[in-house]
Amino acid sequence: MTPASFILLLMFALPIGLSLLSRDPHYQTINQTAKNDPLLEIGTPANVRALTAKDGSAKVLSYNIRWRSGEELEKLIKLFHDDPEIGGASIMGLQEVDRNRKRSAKTNTAKLLAEQLGMHYAWAAPPTVKAGDEEETGVAVLSVYPITDVHRIVLPNEGPGKRRRVALGVTITVGETPIRFYSVHAETRIPMDKKLQQYEAVIKDLSQYATTMPAIVLGDMNTWEPSAEPKVKKLFTEAGFHTPFDDQSTFSRKVLLIPIELRLDWVWLRQVESLTHGIDKKVGISDHWPLWTNIKIEGPKR
Repeated sequence: MTPASFILLLMFALPIGLSLLSRDPHYQTINQTAKNDPLLEIGTPANVRALTAKDGSAKVLSYNIRWRSGEELEKLIKLFHDDPEIGGASIMGLQEVDRNRKRSAKTNTAKLLAEQLGMHYAWAAPPTVKAGDEEETGVAVLSVYPITDVHRIVLPNEGPGKRRRVALGVTITVGETPIRFYSVHAETRIPMDKKLQQYEAVIKDLSQYATTMPAIVLGDMNTWEPSAEPKVKKLFTEAGFHTPFDDQSTFSRKVLLIPIELRLDWVWLRQVESLTHGIDKKVGISDHWPLWTNIKIEGPKR
């Protein structure tokens, strides 16, 4: 075993317990209003920016922001405005988005981003292990187009300490075409087969909609294992998806001074054409890099 492989094992594999190997009975998909669900929030600021493209084109961004707050969040907002690659995205799927947690200065991050960027937003988090615990980190969708039909999806299979992970599905109408859009944050420290079940939960939610409906599934899928990539590609391609991204890494961290780069983040498209795309490795605010693509909707209009 190489030193890098050993470090990966320490980082990700050791916390896996035998209890995680059993079928999780607690999978749930929640489709209800934020008023009835304290771990789901939907909002629209007063200053939603005007749409610039009405022809079914949009810039889409996926980014695990690693619960940034304070000055780092201010820098991130400036990048979302002005960066040559990720600036001006009209639809964003974010992961590790905190709401009112101590570590992120009690900031409602999704709401603040929406207000500063002029975008509609939805945010969701998984349930806590114990009642009264500080809520877990969540995922968010921000869009200059209105957000409807919001589903909070608590993913199957517990991680260390019985923690849960979540995905968020929404419908966004781009031009005249509604698309189904998902921001996903999968568990890190569970076996690959259990991660596949988490992705399958998102595809199961999508199955409620017509197969002709354009769809985007993106986010941090934590695919660090050597066997992950072919399994993920098989699952999504069989579900009718393609990705414009090749085998580039999307995550970088130094462990014991050894740099580790992994492909953890994905963007999957169904009946959506990617015109241009990239990974903005100049942005070092998180240990992930943001993925972006300019898209054109291929699906039928309403």
